[in-house]
Amino acid sequence: MHVVVVGGGVSGLAAAYELVTGPNPPRITVLEGSARLGGKLAGGVVEGVPVDLGAESVLARRPEAVDLIKAVGLADDLVHPATTSAGLWIGDRIRAIPPTVMGVPVDAAATIDVLGKEAADQVAHEADLPEPALTEDVAIGRFVAERMGSAVTDKLIDPLLGGVDAGRADEISLAAAVPELYAKLRTAPTLLAATAELREAGQRRAADGVPVFAGIRGGINRLISALEADLTARGVEIRRNTTVRRISRRPGGYDLETGPVPAPRLEQADAVIIATPATPAARMLADLVPAASTELATIDYASMAIVTLAVRKQDWPAAATGSGFLVPSVEGRTIKASTYSHAKWQWTAEAGGDLAVLRCSVGRLGEEYVLQRSDEELVALAAADLRKAVGLEAPVVGSLVTRWGGGLPQYAVGHLGRIDRVEAAIAEQPGLAVCGAAYRGVGIAACVASGSKAATRVQAHLDALATMES
Repeated sequence: MHVVVVGGGVSGLAAAYELVTGPNPPRITVLEGSARLGGKLAGGVVEGVPVDLGAESVLARRPEAVDLIKAVGLADDLVHPATTSAGLWIGDRIRAIPPTVMGVPVDAAATIDVLGKEAADQVAHEADLPEPALTEDVAIGRFVAERMGSAVTDKLIDPLLGGVDAGRADEISLAAAVPELYAKLRTAPTLLAATAELREAGQRRAADGVPVFAGIRGGINRLISALEADLTARGVEIRRNTTVRRISRRPGGYDLETGPVPAPRLEQADAVIIATPATPAARMLADLVPAASTELATIDYASMAIVTLAVRKQDWPAAATGSGFLVPSVEGRTIKASTYSHAKWQWTAEAGGDLAVLRCSVGRLGEEYVLQRSDEELVALAAADLRKAVGLEAPVVGSLVTRWGGGLPQYAVGHLGRIDRVEAAIAEQPGLAVCGAAYRGVGIAACVASGSKAATRVQAHLDALATMES
């Protein structure tokens, strides 16, 4: 049996790993359209210091990514942040983030410094409103603004939740982005009661010693090279620079059209896993599963960039404490967040020697014009923002700009219903599965889980075929 995995990002590689380590592994080919594997997991070097250029950590409270890191031989290099105490750049200074659930306040009094007294009072009076009693998906920013005031959406949800996928709080699906909160709001008497309950649950997990995030010494991107080495050793064929344009059904399997248009090449498979972003997936499925193709084509993507900087440690402002800061879009800054990598990750501090390494993210949905600036301009703008935010007056001694065009899928209202319809349509084609960040989570752990689920579906199909043939 032959399985083709289309897409060599972490989702596709996780799917291939799940298949090849199973009890009856098929022959597996991974087809990646670009010159490198890993998707949004990428690494580089700034002034001799290894850095992540995309995702830099995994959610450790979900087991999937951590388990995979351990399985491919990186258990000894699994690390946790030295600090995660980020702040909010509001007005003239960095302020402490009050207790929230993805930006939705837990305690009204604790929001005064960020929101101001009048807005904090509005949060406190949310308990006077009728019960939420949610029965359908809503935009989290609009919903919270109606119950707690627009300041909460602008200054808390926008940077804390919108910063995750470079989206806009007024358009992000509550059910898809914060499913635990959505579930609570079906029966909770108030929004504050729901967030307080979820916050307490999180504190109990923390008390049990379960860290929120994890990384890999040398960069989370090392997961990709470790996966590639493991898969190759197990006989998985990986082909780069191979774009799949079209997938069609044939008796007993599938034909995948690759190669240049004038001289197409057909790859045959008994089963196929599509692990690409929604747009190319929609194109591949246009003829095979038009219903799924139509749904996937409606998913928007945001573009952004990571500006990685190095400065001398002796020049790093003493006032710049914690792991970094987030920036509400209403503040009108160029950067939307900054992470002090040398403070957050001990290995970065050690590798940096006398250099302090940090990263700034730039670009939100609808702000593509910002990314049209040159690398030099983006570095200068990021440095100017850091000067205002934390007083960094010293010159940058090293920089690297990484652009992620169309890199982050947007979970609009009704997203989960859309994905249900996609998966239902795909399920009608035996041996076909999809996975990736476009479906049920943009984080690495969610992508690994998505790849594993797709592999399980495909393996069940192969097992059924083997049973029939025997």
